Amino acid sequence: MFKKILVAVSPSMTDDTLVHEAIDLAKLSGGTIMLLHVLSPMDEDYPTPVYLGPDSVYPGLHEEAIRAYTQQWEVYERQGLEFLQKLAKEVSAAGVAAEFTQSPGDPGRKICTLADTWEADLIILGRRGHTGLKEFFLGSVSNYVLHHAPCSVLTIQGVEVEGE
Repeated sequence: MFKKILVAVSPSMTDDTLVHEAIDLAKLSGGTIMLLHVLSPMDEDYPTPVYLGPDSVYPGLHEEAIRAYTQQWEVYERQGLEFLQKLAKEVSAAGVAAEFTQSPGDPGRKICTLADTWEADLIILGRRGHTGLKEFFLGSVSNYVLHHAPCSVLTIQGVEVEGE
């Protein structure tokens, strides 16, 4: 059965379907849950650096741009951790052991890598259902995970997935 369940989550999720499914499965099997949030450039809240160009005459502007970007990044990172802590408390309150982690990078690869190193039995993630050109241009985290995961994968249709 599924003893180690990895759940890919995002603060942009509109409901807790993924987490509730994971809780139900963990209760049935006596499993634990690992919540993962990937800090992805595909997120709409991802901080964007300001490019001043190679010929900028004012070096102080570069330092200010770097400082502003660093502050945006810290807020983005903190919001992700606060979201994970809230979900972990919800999982624990339901009587299931919970861990969480956050990492920057490509969501599909990060999900599969963590599933492998944590030795997950199951990955749960959402799927928006993009097809055709939309999937080609936006990418598909769920499709990548389905083809590269080291364990079983449960996709929940219509739920926001990391980076999609």
